[in-house]
Amino acid sequence: MRAVVSFLTGGLFGLGLLISGMTDTTKVQGWLDVFGDWDPTLAFVMGGAIIPMAIAWRFTIGRKPVLAAAFPAPPEPRIGRNLVIGSTLFGAGWGLAGLCPGPALASLSYGGTGGLVFLTAMLAGMMLTPGLRVRFDRAVPAT
Repeated sequence: MRAVVSFLTGGLFGLGLLISGMTDTTKVQGWLDVFGDWDPTLAFVMGGAIIPMAIAWRFTIGRKPVLAAAFPAPPEPRIGRNLVIGSTLFGAGWGLAGLCPGPALASLSYGGTGGLVFLTAMLAGMMLTPGLRVRFDRAVPAT
């Protein structure tokens, strides 16, 4: 049952990305081009996701999920080296390619090589990261 719900919600998410235009790399890059031809529509898409999710998280307090043992614990609100490096790399990739993981997967549905190249590079980066992180943490311990 959990796999069916995951499939349906993932499909709904992808459909929302497709309808909102967030699989169009020029729309995302237009959002990031604040000093040029700025496109503010991504703010409405983000607000359309953040607002209902914030309300949903408030309703989880004191409740148990239907398809899991418990809701995940909130992440530590500490800003550290890994968060800064990771968000910088994510933002740079997002700005250069105009895609992040969700829209990259959704973009595969309408063909083209750009999404496939991005997805391949993203998966390679995800596979290389654990080994690089161990080496980086050994060389420069986090404080």
